[in-house]
Amino acid sequence: MGGDRTWHPRAEQSDPRPDEPPGGPRGSFTVPGDATAVVTGQGTVLSWTRAAEELLGYSAAEVVGRSAGHLLAMPGDPGRAAAGVAERCRAGRSWNGPITVRHRDGRPVDTVVQVSAPFHLDGRECFLLSGRERSPQWAMGESVLDGFLTRSPLGMAVLDRQLRYVWVNDTLERIGGVTREQRMGLRMTDILPGLQTDAIETVMRGVLHTRIPVSDYEYAGWSWADPHRRHAYSASFFPLVDLDDSVTGVCYMVLDVTDRWNAQQRLSMINEAGARLGSTLDVMRTAQELADFAVPRFADFVIVDLLEPALGNEGPRTPLSAGGPANPEPMMRRAGLRSVREGCPEAVARVGDRVGFAPPPHDLRYLIGGDPVLIPVLDPFDHAWETEQPARAAKVREFGLHSLISVPMRARDTVLGLTTFIRSVNLTPFEADDVLLARELVARAAVCLDNARRYTREHNAALTLQRSLLPHTLTGGMAVDVVSAYLPADAKDGVGGDWFDVIPLSGARVALVVGDVVGHGMAAAAAMGRLRTAVHTLADMDLPPDELMAHLDDLVIRLSEEQPDDATTVANVVGATCLYVVYDPVAQRCTMARAGHPPPAVVTPDGAVSFPELPAGPPLGLGGLPFEAMEIALPEGSLLGLYTNGLTGGSDRDVEQGMSLLGRTLARHGEPLEALCASVVEKLLPVPQPDDVALLLARTHALSADHVVSWDVAADPAAVAGARARTAEQLRAWGLEELTMMTELIVSELVTNAIRYAAGPIRIRLLRQTVLTCEVSDESSTSPRLRHARTTDEGGRGLFLVAQLTRRWGTRYVGDGKIIWTEQEIPEHPADFPAPDAVRPGARAA
Repeated sequence: MGGDRTWHPRAEQSDPRPDEPPGGPRGSFTVPGDATAVVTGQGTVLSWTRAAEELLGYSAAEVVGRSAGHLLAMPGDPGRAAAGVAERCRAGRSWNGPITVRHRDGRPVDTVVQVSAPFHLDGRECFLLSGRERSPQWAMGESVLDGFLTRSPLGMAVLDRQLRYVWVNDTLERIGGVTREQRMGLRMTDILPGLQTDAIETVMRGVLHTRIPVSDYEYAGWSWADPHRRHAYSASFFPLVDLDDSVTGVCYMVLDVTDRWNAQQRLSMINEAGARLGSTLDVMRTAQELADFAVPRFADFVIVDLLEPALGNEGPRTPLSAGGPANPEPMMRRAGLRSVREGCPEAVARVGDRVGFAPPPHDLRYLIGGDPVLIPVLDPFDHAWETEQPARAAKVREFGLHSLISVPMRARDTVLGLTTFIRSVNLTPFEADDVLLARELVARAAVCLDNARRYTREHNAALTLQRSLLPHTLTGGMAVDVVSAYLPADAKDGVGGDWFDVIPLSGARVALVVGDVVGHGMAAAAAMGRLRTAVHTLADMDLPPDELMAHLDDLVIRLSEEQPDDATTVANVVGATCLYVVYDPVAQRCTMARAGHPPPAVVTPDGAVSFPELPAGPPLGLGGLPFEAMEIALPEGSLLGLYTNGLTGGSDRDVEQGMSLLGRTLARHGEPLEALCASVVEKLLPVPQPDDVALLLARTHALSADHVVSWDVAADPAAVAGARARTAEQLRAWGLEELTMMTELIVSELVTNAIRYAAGPIRIRLLRQTVLTCEVSDESSTSPRLRHARTTDEGGRGLFLVAQLTRRWGTRYVGDGKIIWTEQEIPEHPADFPAPDAVRPGARAA
C-alpha cells in the first residue's frame, strides 16, 4: 500500500489513541479464513461474515442487530467477562484468547478470538472480532498467539461510508509505509498516490451499494514503504451492516503478492518474447527485435553486440574453446540498440560500429562459458572504468545509468555475442530474479539469431553457387547486343533455379537461352548448373533447337533415374522449362523451340509487339512428346525478350496481363538496352516476388554483304588452286593479308577433303566479324574425323593441321548436307601470327 508522506491532520471524528505499553501490540488483524464480526460497545452485532456463519451456523439476518451475548457459552457471567475484555481494549491494546461460543444447534464451540482496539464508526464505538475454531496446534500462550497474528502478512482496514479510514492494523502500516495517525479520517486517494486508488474506491463503492463481497481483487503500484519498487496486492472487501440493516462502512483485507505477480509477469513476458522474436530470418533484424522488446518492459537501455562471424556469411571458422588462448577484445559489432530516450544518447557506438565489451570488461572466455553478470549498483567513478572506458563512464554519470545485467548469447554450442540490459529512468535496481528473466530472453533470442545465421549462410551459399553458375559476361558478337537482369527470390523463399545464357555458334550465329528449374535452394541451383552445362555441350554440337530440346529432355530423364529415391533431386530437375533461340545475322532469321516455357517477346523496328505461337512442348523430364521448332524473319534492329514466368506472373495479375505489360514496356524501342531492361524490372516488379526472375534482352544486327562472301567450287582437284587464290584475294580486300597463308592452307585442306570424300557441289563461305570464319559445305552427311597419323603414313594430317592453325573448328549439319567450319582470331598486331615456317611444308589433305 502506498501513501503521501506529507502530514495530514486527523479528522474530527478520529479519537485520540493512548500510547501502547512497551512490547504490546498496537492493533490486530485476522488470518485468512477467520470468522469476522463488528460489534458495538454495547455488544450489538453490526456485521457478520460468511466465515462466521460457517463457524456458528447463524446467518447474518439472524445475528445482525442483536446482542452478541446469546452467542457466548462460557461458565459464570459471560457479560462480565466480555466487559473486562472491552475495558482492556479501550486501554489501547488488542486482546486475544480462548472463548467458548454456542453453535446454532446448541453445541459448544471452542474458539480462539482476537478483539481489536476500539474505533468509531458513525459516532459509535465499535470493536472488530475475529476468530476460528480452536485446535490443538492453537493451544498456546496468549503472547505466542498474539505475536503470530502480529507478524501475519495480511493487512486490514475499516472505512466509513465516505471511504475514510477509521481503523487499520499493524501489517497495513508496514505494507503501505503510512502510519494509522496519518490515515485516520482521510480517503485512500488522499494518501496513496502510487496506487490505482480510483479503481479501488470504485470497487468499495460497489460493495457498499450491492452488499456483495469482492475477493482476490488484484492491483499494482508503489508504496511509501518501498517507493522505488513496483508491488502487487490482492485485496478482499466486505460490507459492515448496522442494527437497522443499513451499511455503515466497508472492511478490506490486503495481501502483498508481488512475488507471485512478478513470476506471472516474467512468464508472460517470456511467452510474448517467443512470439515476437525471430519474425524474420535476418540476423540484424532479430538482434534489434530483442532490444525493442526489452525496452521499456524490462530495461531502459539495451545493447546487443554480436561477434563478426555471426554476422557474416560464415559461421565461426574454428570451434571456440574455453581452454584455448583468449582474445582480450573479441571483435564484435553493434547489432541492436534501443533506449527509452529518443536517439539512444546513452550509446557510445551505433548499429554497425565495431565495439568492445560493454561494462564490465571481460575476455572471450566469458562469452564462451561465463554466466550472466549482475551489477545492482554501477559505480561510474570506478578506477578501471575511468582508465579503460572513460567515454562510457561519462555516459553513465550523465544519464544516471545505475544497474546492469550482461548476458552472453550462446545457442547450439555456438557463441554469438553479448546482450546488456541497463536501467536509468526505472530507479529499481536489477535483482537476482531479473537475471533469470534476462537469461531466458537472451536464450530465446539466441536461438532465433542462430537460425537466422544458419539460414543466411545457406542462402548466401546457394546464391553464390547460382551466381557462379550463371554467365559472368554476355557477348553476342556482331549478331546481337545483349543485356540481362537476374533478381533472386525474396529471402524467405530462398534462391531459385532461373538461368539464362548467350552462346556463340559457328557462322556468326548466336544462341539465346533462358530456363527455369522448379523449386528453391541449393538443389535447384545445382540442377540449374547441370542444365546450363548440358545446353552448352549440346549447342557446341550445332544441333537444331528442336533436336537440342529432345537431347536435353533425355538427359533430364537420365538424371532423374540416377537417384530414384531422392525426391528432392527429382523434384528440382523434372519439370524444368527452357527456351532455346538461334539467330543467324546473315540470313536475318531466328529459329526457336521451347519446353514448357513462355514464348519470347518480339518487337520489330516499327514497334510492333508479338509473342510467337511456337509449339509449347512438354517441360523437361516428362518424355514421350516431340519438340517442334519455328523459324521467323527478324529485320535488323528487332528486339528479342526472353524471360521466366516470375517476371510476368504475380499475386496481383495473371500471366496474360503480365505479358501485355511486358510488351508495352518493350515497345519503347528508342531506349538503350540497359535503360529498357531497368524499365521492365521497375514496371513489372514494383515489389519483391516469391520466385526468381531472369530477363534477357537482345537487339539484332545484320551481317552486311561486305562481311560475307561465298562461291561454289567444282568437285575437281584442279579447282583447289583457284579456291586458294580467291581466298587470298578476299583477305587482301578485307585488309587481312597476315592471315592469307594460314587461311589458304585451311581452305586447301577442307576443299581437298570435300572433293575426295564427299559428293555434289562444294561451296566456300568466308565471314569477317570478331573472328574470321571459313566454311566449306558439301552434300555428304559423313563427318570428318581428326586422327594422329603415324610417321609412315602418306596422309591423315590435314584436319590435325587445321586444328592446330585455328581457334576452333567443327561440323554443322544442314538440310542438304554438312558444313565444316573453322574460326581464326583476327589479331591486332602482325606479331600475333606464327612465323611462316611454323607450318610444315608438304602437308597434305587427309
